[in-house]
Amino acid sequence: MPVLEKITEINDTLKDIFNFMQNNEAVKADFEEYLATIGSRNISLSQMEKIFLPYIFERKLNDKFILEMYEEEAKNKEVAESLLDAQASVFEIKKILKSGFELFNLVNEKTYTVSSLTKMTNFRGVYAGQYIVGRIFKFRDELFIVEISSVLSHSQKAEAYRYAVMKLIQNPRTLYYDNPEKEQEIKNAITEMHDKFFKAFETDTILTTNKHADDIIGAFNEGEEIDLSDKGSNIETYKFFHVKELENNYANFLENSMGGFASHNETYDVAVIFDKDKGLYAVPFYETFCHIFENKDSVENAKQCIEYFMINESIPNTIIEKVYNKYPNFMEVVNELLETNYTFDELMQKYKSEYLNSTLYSSATVLYCSNAFSEVFDIISTPKQETTAPAGKVGRNEPCPCGSGKKYKNCCGRG
Repeated sequence: MPVLEKITEINDTLKDIFNFMQNNEAVKADFEEYLATIGSRNISLSQMEKIFLPYIFERKLNDKFILEMYEEEAKNKEVAESLLDAQASVFEIKKILKSGFELFNLVNEKTYTVSSLTKMTNFRGVYAGQYIVGRIFKFRDELFIVEISSVLSHSQKAEAYRYAVMKLIQNPRTLYYDNPEKEQEIKNAITEMHDKFFKAFETDTILTTNKHADDIIGAFNEGEEIDLSDKGSNIETYKFFHVKELENNYANFLENSMGGFASHNETYDVAVIFDKDKGLYAVPFYETFCHIFENKDSVENAKQCIEYFMINESIPNTIIEKVYNKYPNFMEVVNELLETNYTFDELMQKYKSEYLNSTLYSSATVLYCSNAFSEVFDIISTPKQETTAPAGKVGRNEPCPCGSGKKYKNCCGRG
């Protein structure tokens, strides 16, 4: 099928999705609430058509994404299913093509050639070297860009890479999604690091506190010897509590990463665990969690601790299984505190199904293998150099004084 016919088919489906939003009473009411939430209640139809794309991909109603709800009754299920598999990322524009772009995905480190669903004249002012925050998807072996939520200039490189790292923290799988070479690199790194961990510590689990965890992990990464005799947890009273620094978001994740566990105000136990299949984990309150199955009545906030381990997406099923295999009364205690009647398999299906259904590696290992993460720290650790424009007027065809390498007319002199 020619590309133009595919584009027509996709655009017809997007129009049908928009009509679905307008005609499905539950979705229509939710979309109006969504518009009010983002301060866009009174907008034109054309403006609404631009907003509906992030809405259908990101908004859930009754535990289903709007796009999933549409797919269930779609006229063209092939397009709908392709859209459900779209990649949301930040891309560096490598080339502007006649009918699309050559894009480098900062997250999974792969280059894509994508076609535009609209005329390229709509992208006047977009240049190679800039960054696109958007979505691409594959339909019948052809890649298309379906959404561009923002365009960042070359001078916003730090912001683009920061966004890429945040995507990795939210979903580590995006580093190796659609990139088997990158996944093999991660596997090789895990094998190498696992052998190194055992050689250094002769165990896969180190019980310590947040005040020492950074030193242990740092020494391991640097290949340095470290004395663990004075870095044990030494917990006298087991208690689970909220640690605000563990709630990473777009605004604070770099600061928290740079500060490390030791910068947290409270002291709590941390287990440094190396999973031979998934990588390195630093697990807060692991010893507290284990102690619940030794004497639950002596652990303050025991129920909240169990809930934390179940709902925390960064704690894999294998670490829960590790504790389950250690304590025969595991499910008895869990069911008593959660007031449930699960088997262990049912518990894992409810809370850790993503780990059961996908190959997921630890965030620490993914970031260790991520060029974007390294780039971010290079950017923020390099002192900014002030650029001084040369005296006199800059010619429109001369190099731009900002250092972009472009002509002045195509860069800071636009407009």
